[in-house]
Amino acid sequence: MGPLLLSRLSKLCLRKPPALVVRHLSGVRFLSETPLCQIVVAIPTSRDEDIGNLVICDYASSPCDIKVLEKTVPMYLMKETRTIGASHGWVATLKDGIVCLQDDLNPSASHSDPKRISLPPLVTLPHCQTQLVTNVAMSSSSPEDDDCIVAVKFEGPQLSLCRSPQKNPEWVNIRITDRGFFSSRVMYSKRDEMFSMPSAGGTRMGSWDLEKHRNKPKMQTWSLRNLPEFVQSDWERLDKCCTSEHLVESLPTGEMFMVKWFRQRNNDEGGRMEGRHMMVFKLDGNGNAFHTDDIGDLCIFLSKSEPFCLKASLYDLFKNCVYFVDNNERGIVDLVMNDEARSFSTYPAPYYIHPRS
Repeated sequence: MGPLLLSRLSKLCLRKPPALVVRHLSGVRFLSETPLCQIVVAIPTSRDEDIGNLVICDYASSPCDIKVLEKTVPMYLMKETRTIGASHGWVATLKDGIVCLQDDLNPSASHSDPKRISLPPLVTLPHCQTQLVTNVAMSSSSPEDDDCIVAVKFEGPQLSLCRSPQKNPEWVNIRITDRGFFSSRVMYSKRDEMFSMPSAGGTRMGSWDLEKHRNKPKMQTWSLRNLPEFVQSDWERLDKCCTSEHLVESLPTGEMFMVKWFRQRNNDEGGRMEGRHMMVFKLDGNGNAFHTDDIGDLCIFLSKSEPFCLKASLYDLFKNCVYFVDNNERGIVDLVMNDEARSFSTYPAPYYIHPRS
């Protein structure tokens, strides 16, 4: 592991004070924006073991420390089996067939009056299941928005979409016939105004909405180009890894990227999954996915949340990098150096919380 990245990891929380600017859509930050942070854990209070103080890594402070907040959250949110995903700072739970969206893990939300939005009971399509969830995505920053649509991707053929609770919500259940998408992760593209998923292997993308492409998805096929030059043994090592594909859209630049994340079980460390490599591909409109080690002044965030992309210089982050956190690992990948720095710990709620206005 490179000494530069080791130094970076030890200084992941060192940031300059942010500039005081007010516009965002043109590429700069809102003054009133909530901080980018990572959920670390919750510490039970002395009064009630069912409630804990939220612990975060706040990327907006200078220096950025691991902080124990006065904000308290339900401890059940720190159990891996209780949350099924997150999007825009809203964490989703699933109990007795009911998906509930909660803002408890958003450090800027009220802990005395948390918002809990329960969606209608799930309907399981024939020969499908609705207990194991791949991830959750939303079309806007809050499920309270009138035009918000919530998407839940289940392991297997079922994708379920639900309009905002303000509009007599009901689930629209979509059966996916292509097995290549059964384990895919869903994201929302503001550019295309559709929910999209990469296929296993990352050579295709399917997109769905509640209108034209509800039952007939829009399909795109890519050629993976400009692949890195590896020796045969490196390719063989990657072939033994578990691979996941993640689509992420850069709102500042309008670009779409696909990240291939290679992970492998380390039996010498209790069988934990560890990252082995990442590849980033830039998608164009002509059916090409170009491998790249240069995404410019951008950084990508991968976690159990819906992935997102930020302009690095606006948040004093390392540009041209992928930040990641999973159940037992977090770190940063430098795409130019083709190297990563990481640390191992237990993250029961491995979520990055997207900054919000």
